[in-house]
Amino acid sequence: MRMLLIVVLCLSTAGAALAQSPASRPSDDAAVREVVKKYMEARDRRDAKAVEALFTEDADQLVSSGQWRKGRPEIVSGTLASSDNNPGKRTLAVETIRYIDSGVALADARYEIAGEDTVSTRKMWSTFLMKRGADGWRIAAIRNMLPASGR
Repeated sequence: MRMLLIVVLCLSTAGAALAQSPASRPSDDAAVREVVKKYMEARDRRDAKAVEALFTEDADQLVSSGQWRKGRPEIVSGTLASSDNNPGKRTLAVETIRYIDSGVALADARYEIAGEDTVSTRKMWSTFLMKRGADGWRIAAIRNMLPASGR
């Protein structure tokens, strides 16, 4: 009877552990936020090499205009061109980080491009899919969304 009780307890504990999403660690949260910060800084400086270094080799980015940039070369050239064509102070404020697996994170951020006045400020969302590898956290994908009006 005691053995049956032990088996039942082990199975219920294992099931509960598997049902939970991976727990975040403060060091991972800080590292994910730092990658987003470095992305904004590299973009502001128009530093192609720094932008490229933040992405996985097979990364992609879907921007609010509907353009899909696939691979680091397209992401870098598109990012720099977008910064030139859409001037304004950009800010990304990470609001949530959710861990899909121990080495995979989703970071949702408010994304704003400030115009000359409040009317011309673009308010969007960006979701960063990040992957942790031997060289730390890197961006595997970005999805930029422009909320529908009236919602």
